[in-house]
Amino acid sequence: MQTAPKKVINAWAMYDWSNSVYNLVITTTFFPVYYTAITKMEPFYGKVEFLGRSYVNTALYNYALAATYLLVAILLPILSSIADYKGNKKRFMQFFCFIGAIACSGLYFFDRDHFSLGIICMMLAAFGFYCSLVFYNSYLPEIAEEKDRDRISAKGFTYGYIGSVIMQIIGFVLVVFWDKIPFLKEEGDAVRLTFLLVGLWWIGFAQIPFKHLPVGNAIRSNKTAGYNFITGGFKELRKVFAQVMKMPVLKRFLFAFFFYNMGVQTVMLAASNFGSKVFNLPSKNLIFTIVLIQIVAIAGAYLMAKLSGIYGNLKVLIGVVAFWMLICIAAYFMTSEYHFYGLAVGVGLVMGGIQALSRSTYSKLMPVTEDTTSFFSFYDVTEKIAIVIGLTAFGFIEELTNNMRDSVLSLIVFFCLGLILLFSALHKQNKLKTV
Repeated sequence: MQTAPKKVINAWAMYDWSNSVYNLVITTTFFPVYYTAITKMEPFYGKVEFLGRSYVNTALYNYALAATYLLVAILLPILSSIADYKGNKKRFMQFFCFIGAIACSGLYFFDRDHFSLGIICMMLAAFGFYCSLVFYNSYLPEIAEEKDRDRISAKGFTYGYIGSVIMQIIGFVLVVFWDKIPFLKEEGDAVRLTFLLVGLWWIGFAQIPFKHLPVGNAIRSNKTAGYNFITGGFKELRKVFAQVMKMPVLKRFLFAFFFYNMGVQTVMLAASNFGSKVFNLPSKNLIFTIVLIQIVAIAGAYLMAKLSGIYGNLKVLIGVVAFWMLICIAAYFMTSEYHFYGLAVGVGLVMGGIQALSRSTYSKLMPVTEDTTSFFSFYDVTEKIAIVIGLTAFGFIEELTNNMRDSVLSLIVFFCLGLILLFSALHKQNKLKTV
């Protein structure tokens, strides 16, 4: 195959530009900061109720996201099966984009009097984001030949970080100067307005990829008669799993990805809550810190792509995962907000790089196939189950010890297992090259 024209590549990357504002502005910045702030005050004082049970405020946040990711993991095989057989992956991508963006905009109404509404909108926004992402990711091997995938994957993440930084700066200005804006009565109004703007940004810029990306081919259109889309997706997943088990390097990489991604995603999702709860950092400081992380992440994504071209993907991933382990140790022992800011730079350096490199590594190790959605569904199911375990463990340890530092330190176990398996994958890859 040949890499698609520049217009298609840029349009593909623009979906990262459009939807990353949710993942990076809402999930890792404004929402957790706002959520922790309002649940520390009356009538909550750190304890919240949802569906008839009382939780530590930040633990509920982790559990709610984990439940959403679990639902996504269950549904993705069915959705990818329908998309592959019907050849309409772009329509599904559009559908879930609309769900996520509308729910994100609905967070505008989240306040102390509408707590449950806020949790539900948060879960729906995450659901829409991650369901649309599997169809987006599955385009990569269809529009880029193998030698270009690291670069194009990094381009997508870079577009996402740049777009997110722009929206974060807009939100930051609203929060800092809310008292200068006539229709804002308090700082919380500025944050809720940011939620609304993120939803509009997401749905607005998504129209660019929806216009230029191909619809997708119905790769089994001659076999759809009598095909059960509910069970078919899981059969496809089982077929992909069977293929993966016969590919020694890909198998080891996916197991490694499963474990180290537990740590990566949990750190990203819990970073703002950690700064707010452990160091009592004000909202403005936290937002500025996350903006700093995104800016550094832009350079990090490109740096990892360059290094992978020199040393190979697996060697670079080994170094990055080892660096993540050092981050967890440093987070446990740091004692001041300035340590937190310094660590944020380190997180930014490897955050974008490990995500872009993991996606491109998988696309390069997977076999040549028309079932790209099914293979990326398997990848995304692996990712979501890892997040479920990571977030649940993080929330459980915090409730058990009442100390978020212990939760962060526990993530080293996941990174260590991932590191061992990456070494195993590299060893097997080198061994196969010499045969």
